[in-house]
Amino acid sequence: MMNTLSTPAPARPLLAIGLTVLTGLFFVGMTATVKHIGTDVPPAQSAFLRFALGLIYALPALPALRRAMPGRAELTLYGGRGVVHTLGVLCWFYAMTAITLAEVTAMNYMIPVYVALGAALFLGEKLRARRLAAIAVAVIGAMIVLRPGFRELSTGHLAMVGTAVFLAASYLIAKRLTGRQPASVVVAMLSLTVTIGLAPLAAMVWVPIGAREYLWLFATATFATAGHYTMTLAFAAAPISVSQPVTALQLVWAVTMGALIFGEPVDGFVVL
Repeated sequence: MMNTLSTPAPARPLLAIGLTVLTGLFFVGMTATVKHIGTDVPPAQSAFLRFALGLIYALPALPALRRAMPGRAELTLYGGRGVVHTLGVLCWFYAMTAITLAEVTAMNYMIPVYVALGAALFLGEKLRARRLAAIAVAVIGAMIVLRPGFRELSTGHLAMVGTAVFLAASYLIAKRLTGRQPASVVVAMLSLTVTIGLAPLAAMVWVPIGAREYLWLFATATFATAGHYTMTLAFAAAPISVSQPVTALQLVWAVTMGALIFGEPVDGFVVL
């Protein structure tokens, strides 16, 4: 009798692409709520509360976590992902207070580049010409927006470089985990490990905040948790290099929202 448990699921590229589009909308919603809070709350505290408040969404995953019974190898991956994701989140929350939505989103395009290259190097995935071309176009677009060498880059831009490196490592670990653990468990463990990692950093800069800030940060947690869940499902549906070029659409949503809601200028380079 064939062991169906060991048979890999067939790739579903259209499902992965659709889930990635949805992921982008969720992440842009998360970005907008953080931008709205601005500098009223220190970045480390905002990041901690985003994950701590998001733990409520991890509760339904507890039965699945007990059934999944992660072993030492899985726990090591969860711990490693928690460390790199914590560093990436800190850099990202700082960048959100220093540069525009368009710039943050444009620099996010280094994440799929690092992810796709890492998937080829470490996960054995193939990068075909069309996917390489899609990634190259996204990177060119990001460079047109940022124009390095033609203007001064701030600490916010440098923070986004760190964000791209750390979050790419986190997503590669997530891809490895999707073959071993349910998506709900992968997302729940991310929330738990990053909350623990951010707690001491948030305690050092903590300031009192009101109900308004808590509500906005809960909205941030909701968008982020939904985005990580749909992203993890996309990773499980098809090779990671299929879905990553689709993240280019996030810049469309971010530039539109930045202009219409936050009054950020849209210059010709961004339109290009």
